[in-house]
Amino acid sequence: MSKKAIIFDLDGTLIDSVLDIALCMNEVLEEFQLNTYEIDKYNYFLGGGVDFLVDNVLKNPSKELKEDVIKRFKEVYDSAIHTNTKPYEGIYELLDELQKLDFKIAVLSNKPHKFTIGYIKKLFGNYNIVEVHGQKEDIPKKPHPEGALLIANKFNINCEDIFFVGDTKVDMQTASNANMKSIGVLWGFRDEEELKEYNADFIVKKPLDILDIVKNKSNF
Repeated sequence: MSKKAIIFDLDGTLIDSVLDIALCMNEVLEEFQLNTYEIDKYNYFLGGGVDFLVDNVLKNPSKELKEDVIKRFKEVYDSAIHTNTKPYEGIYELLDELQKLDFKIAVLSNKPHKFTIGYIKKLFGNYNIVEVHGQKEDIPKKPHPEGALLIANKFNINCEDIFFVGDTKVDMQTASNANMKSIGVLWGFRDEEELKEYNADFIVKKPLDILDIVKNKSNF
């Protein structure tokens, strides 16, 4: 049985999805006659799930408005053809190598579970990603460690032997809270300063850099 495992965040780590999310949210904001945002602003609105996104774009909304915007965003996002959302360059090559190394691979995202499952099937259907978890009502979202711990239990692997890969402070906090090794990536939604501030164990500039880390058992 493989005792090597890695958990990936989704948005900003495996897939570049900010443009489609931004376009869908701006469409919704226009429908509600609210201010829209430049695309690059959304890099700082993402990472905490739909609630976090809506809180950021609305700035202290009423409960009713927040619920209405969340509902409408999910409808628009679900119906859109996300032609702009693609894996980052080098991700497929990384997954190929991890499978050769017999790593167990999982995804843990704050994206709603339905969308998370959909993207993994659409973009990564050729890979044996055995645990895929998005935001669910019965499990606290990241940085709470419960989702990561559930994956560790399914894998039957000690948390300290698992790498957690992500692009934001939320992912670094999740890794720390679950006692996993954190790898912060620089191609996502945040910068190196944030990853260092939240104590990333490793920081990488491109996907294949991760291989050097996971192959080196002296890192543990």
